[in-house]
Amino acid sequence: MIDPMPTTPRDIAPATGKLGVLLPGLGAVASTFIAGVLAARASGEAPIGSLSQMAHIRLGDRAENRNPLIKDFVPLAGLDDLVFGAWDPISANALEAATTAGVLEERDIAAVSAEMEGVVAMDAVFDQDWVKRLDGTRVKSGDTKMDLAEQLMADIENFRTENDCDRLVMVWCASTEAYRDVTDVHQSIEAFEQGLRDNDEMISPSQIYAYAAIMSGVPYANGAPNLSCDLPVMLQLAEREGVPIGGKDFKTGQTLMKTILAPGFKSRMLGLRGWYSTNILGNRDGEVLDDPENFKSKEVSKLGVIDTILQPDAYPTLYGDVDHVVRINYYPPRGDNKEGWDNIDIFGWMGYPMQIKVNFLCRDSILAAPLVLDLALFFDLASRAGESGVQEWMSFYFKAPMVQDEALNPEHDIFIQQIKLKNTLRTWMGEEPVTHTEM
Repeated sequence: MIDPMPTTPRDIAPATGKLGVLLPGLGAVASTFIAGVLAARASGEAPIGSLSQMAHIRLGDRAENRNPLIKDFVPLAGLDDLVFGAWDPISANALEAATTAGVLEERDIAAVSAEMEGVVAMDAVFDQDWVKRLDGTRVKSGDTKMDLAEQLMADIENFRTENDCDRLVMVWCASTEAYRDVTDVHQSIEAFEQGLRDNDEMISPSQIYAYAAIMSGVPYANGAPNLSCDLPVMLQLAEREGVPIGGKDFKTGQTLMKTILAPGFKSRMLGLRGWYSTNILGNRDGEVLDDPENFKSKEVSKLGVIDTILQPDAYPTLYGDVDHVVRINYYPPRGDNKEGWDNIDIFGWMGYPMQIKVNFLCRDSILAAPLVLDLALFFDLASRAGESGVQEWMSFYFKAPMVQDEALNPEHDIFIQQIKLKNTLRTWMGEEPVTHTEM
């Protein structure tokens, strides 16, 4: 066997000093994330669900038996190095947010309550036109949206200085905004900046955060289905400023199950007639999504998953005529413990029909919190590695992954996504990608 040619390791700056994690939206997801990191620090136990902290990565041939933890293989920031900041139009601090959200048991909140109370929310950029079901009280004011962007940039720099941070990342954890199309104001940097000065109604709060982050040199990840950084202007800005960006919409709950099950059906060449999905949830996200405009944003991100995985153009007999329906129902008693029902109609040999029914009683914020951690650490790594623009290798974490080339479809198969993520890390560290064709 001929030894493969060695790859050249990427020149990655060390993860020295503090990493500030900035969170637009201090609700259920953000407060659960902060509490979990603080608990992991205190206990020394790895946070469950975090690939960066718990997963191993194979290096070389299987016979070499090299299988370190990812966090021991790549130079990630440590949990002790994280400092938390947030903006929120409702919650005053992380303790209040966690108590209101009701995700965590009182004993778990109490164990980290002092540190949680110290994470004080900054006044948010908020516009009720984009989230009609919420009424913000801790809100910035300004004559123009450019004023608001400049206030956010000042917040970012003040946070960096006051907390002695060497680096910052931003992960959007706020509510889903109403669905809007891309317009002329989103097509170029010049048009967008003029739109900020003119208070263009098509510029959303999340877009103002994305602009402020990129202009401040801060990597930006979008955890909601909003049009936020997946816009021509943001792609141009990210490349110009040398900033990594990515999104969108944390892959949790029902869509996580779809990206696990659909590749299995396709791998066995089983046909699909229909996939009916309904969700019951009662948290702030459920209240926001009860508005049809906001649900439309979520629906778009959810519906794209099946087609991309199953490739109906390549397999018209199996997947050319699939009825894919998604429903979300706001039901306050359920709280953050979302329930996802799926009825899947498949067919097999000689066209005989079969059914699969999935009832996933999940905890939405418990599934999302480790994604926030991984995205913060990996986006910081990407920045130190000199990356800019869309980070497709992190599609593993998103319902509607962004792509570098709009002519290409995103990859939704979670197993391919994981291979892409790990092979990126291997390559950056000077190791050969694993193709599973060797020993």
